[in-house]
Amino acid sequence: MIYIGIGSNLNGKKNETPLHNCKKALVELKKGVSISNISSWYKSEPIPVSNQPWYINGVVEISTNKSSIDLLEFILNIEEFFGRMRKKKNEARILDLDIIDYKKKIFYKKNKLIIPHPRMHQRSFVLQPLQELNPKWIHPIKKKGLKELISNLNNKQKIFKISKK
Repeated sequence: MIYIGIGSNLNGKKNETPLHNCKKALVELKKGVSISNISSWYKSEPIPVSNQPWYINGVVEISTNKSSIDLLEFILNIEEFFGRMRKKKNEARILDLDIIDYKKKIFYKKNKLIIPHPRMHQRSFVLQPLQELNPKWIHPIKKKGLKELISNLNNKQKIFKISKK
């Protein structure tokens, strides 16, 4: 299976809410991949903690014949379609799509793609939705399950489930 993280903390081009942006992203994803499961939606504080708006986050389980690089290109195009601008690290965004895991493979292409996502094990907003979808998932590098990764989080990031799938 392949897991993609979805997040938004800015209104869209037509003033759509971050939750609407995330749900609309699912529609765009379905144009190129098959979605087999969707986590609940969560509201989480930004990391690092800042004065920017809180995020709406979720994780989707997909299948596709696209290579990891082709999938990355596909999701970057969706972000661009939504109006995502990349000016500085950790900035607020209309839409953020990240490949969290691609078929349990380990992939590293500097400044292009790193799988599994290099900071996923430090993010409640990835681990909790992923645990909903696949509670037995094991990090392919750290060799730890989701319960252990969640209990090992340094920061007790504020995160709240806001809706079911």
